[in-house]
Amino acid sequence: MCDYIGLDVSLKETAISVRRDGRRVWRGKCPSDPGAIASVLRRRAPGAKRVVFETGPLSVWFFHALSAEGLPAICIDARHAKAALDMAPNKTDANDADGLFHLAEIGFYREVRVKGYDSMLVRTLVAARRRLVRVSTELSNQIRGLMKTFGLIVPSAKGGRFETEVRRLLAGRGSVEYALLPLLEAWIAVRGRAAELGRQLLRVARHSEACQRLMSVPGVGAITATSFATAIEDPENFRNSRSVAAWIGLTTRRYQSGEVDHDGHISRRGDAHLRGLLYEAATVVRTRTTADSALRAWGLKLRKRIGFKRAAVAVARKLAVIMHAMLKSGQSFQRQAEPMV
Repeated sequence: MCDYIGLDVSLKETAISVRRDGRRVWRGKCPSDPGAIASVLRRRAPGAKRVVFETGPLSVWFFHALSAEGLPAICIDARHAKAALDMAPNKTDANDADGLFHLAEIGFYREVRVKGYDSMLVRTLVAARRRLVRVSTELSNQIRGLMKTFGLIVPSAKGGRFETEVRRLLAGRGSVEYALLPLLEAWIAVRGRAAELGRQLLRVARHSEACQRLMSVPGVGAITATSFATAIEDPENFRNSRSVAAWIGLTTRRYQSGEVDHDGHISRRGDAHLRGLLYEAATVVRTRTTADSALRAWGLKLRKRIGFKRAAVAVARKLAVIMHAMLKSGQSFQRQAEPMV
């Protein structure tokens, strides 16, 4: 007896459908808690073979919690599932759960690798720091813009110097000072918290052999190294290093139909933050690093031929390939070696 289960997960309730021997034997709803769902499935689907649900905000928690309950949890690509679920005439949670158990039974799905809790913790640390840095930048820009209204032009300055210049210009301004000082104090607090998270990331990078190895690459610092290492987790998750660039969304899309066959822009699928970090690292390789390397020489030559931005994307793609190969081989970056292709 094999039971195939589809779960349509939402924040409060999860729709459950159970299929056995080619027909639906039960469907219902329960609170979106893995323990409660596992209890229901033990009664309704004792022969569970596949428990399928889509990627979403709760997917990491659901996957690990259901797996701990002994259930064969499978997280599938939501974009792939959507193409099949859109065939239903009516869009309901119950119908979505039915569609998912159909996919589970016939095996027509693309399973997603779910990251471990340790990797997600570091990625959460990176995301929290990134958000605080953005808020800090928005606050400083807001302060500059509001002060211009009163003819107070803040000179180009960062950090403590920015605070000093703002306080100097606001001194003795009465109501203006009263209105803008709370913004400045908020900027100081947010900036301090971002710096604290940055120091935590540095400690993580110092204690990680993989991060130390990745940081030997020009343009790659602690944040890029930790983001890449936690995204990849195990280098054996990828058949070859080339597939990493496609997974991050740095390879061009292709459209072919009849006599039409052309390449487009990069796919931009996958981790947008990691893709942005690699693009920044590629820019640093070609504009700020002074040490010669085959990678930098290749990037500069490419820049003359196809332009700055397209060359940056190509170098970012090459960096993804090189960094994965380094994790797999256990070697540090060789500056004079020919870049891996």
